[in-house]
Amino acid sequence: QLSLFRFTVKRPFSTSHSSVDSKEMKKFQLLAHKWWDEEGEYAALHSMNDIRVPFIRDTLLSMSSNYHRGNPLFGIKILDVGCGGGLLSEPLGRLGASVTGIDPVEDNITTADQHKSFDPVLAKRIQYKSSSLEEIVEESMETFDVIVASEVVEHVADLETFIKCCSQVLKPGGSLFITTINKTQLSYVLGIVVAEKIMGIVPEGTHEWEKFVPPEELEHLLESNGFSVKTVNGMLYNPLSGSWGWVESTSLNYAVHAVKSGTQARSHTTDTPSETDIEQRPATAGTA
Repeated sequence: QLSLFRFTVKRPFSTSHSSVDSKEMKKFQLLAHKWWDEEGEYAALHSMNDIRVPFIRDTLLSMSSNYHRGNPLFGIKILDVGCGGGLLSEPLGRLGASVTGIDPVEDNITTADQHKSFDPVLAKRIQYKSSSLEEIVEESMETFDVIVASEVVEHVADLETFIKCCSQVLKPGGSLFITTINKTQLSYVLGIVVAEKIMGIVPEGTHEWEKFVPPEELEHLLESNGFSVKTVNGMLYNPLSGSWGWVESTSLNYAVHAVKSGTQARSHTTDTPSETDIEQRPATAGTA
């Protein structure tokens, strides 16, 4: 979520060179304490949970023949890339998943760690690391069942390297979920001029239109790096109601689900739930 990854690569599949834009780091450090203000700068991300969490949950359940009531994502290892303050990591954890959230801004991780500590169940299910994706590749080869990169890819300098790293840490048959912004005239007008400069829906300077990614380009990168694209859905934010909805058009925001080629996606719930999981309250898919 609105996390700033910069990639400097000297050779393909390099995992030793990663840099983060210092100016943008400072900008997000200044906002790090505001992640959990549902009426503040990240209000649109809070409300995005109302559609992105069910999208991830329902897609994964449709690929499995077995799940636990109350903990439908139990047994799934999820990597939340650019996790920010944990706005998406927490609801995924409440659904039973084991979540690792990474973000290069240390203050974001501090905020995320502090917030999860209020819930003993989440404290066990979620771990956060101040790290770029590249920095965890070697220690996490084919480790995760699912990767989520929500509002992240429009900030990366080398998108192909980012996708390759996703493939490296994802198990064969694993799922990659991406939400991002299309590169259209409409997205410039509404996503930057209106959203940032006029209405202040997101902090000014958050996005650079040149880095927005057309779905065709993203699909091509995914397909050429060992992924099969399953779904591309348009998303639309209504600033008057403060809510998101699914739409046919991908001219503004859109969500992608892709599966890494290899072994077919397996049933992910082979473990027996612990007493903690059985006793905890039913999971919800709403805002964290």
